[in-house]
Amino acid sequence: MTQDRMSQLRDFAIRYTAAWCSRDAASVSTFFAPSGSLTINGGIPSVGPSAIMKAAQGFMTAFPDLNIEMDDLVEKQGRILYQWTLEGTHRETGGRVRISGFESWRIGADGLIDESLGNFDATDFERQITQGRLTS
Repeated sequence: MTQDRMSQLRDFAIRYTAAWCSRDAASVSTFFAPSGSLTINGGIPSVGPSAIMKAAQGFMTAFPDLNIEMDDLVEKQGRILYQWTLEGTHRETGGRVRISGFESWRIGADGLIDESLGNFDATDFERQITQGRLTS
């Protein structure tokens, strides 16, 4: 992958991160192709803009102070790995969460995400929601 293409993808990822932090689920969906999909931890894929908006809104509602930071962006075997850290306070439990994960993107010819396979440690995530983040 050329340095220019990686620079374009990095800009795309920075804007994607900002969309998540905006708490505007519709803005997250604009980064996906019309038939693009978002799959979280091997679950049922959210396909198309309204399903992706619903998935994003779920996180935004659960964490009113949601903050996402992009940790890295790398190309690996024809896919783009968007590595991130999520921080926020769970609305219902008050549990403070800080968890890292990644999305493995397949980018289409239109420059949008055709497929995103997201992954994070769900067990640790649930523990933090219910018990709060352990401090070291």
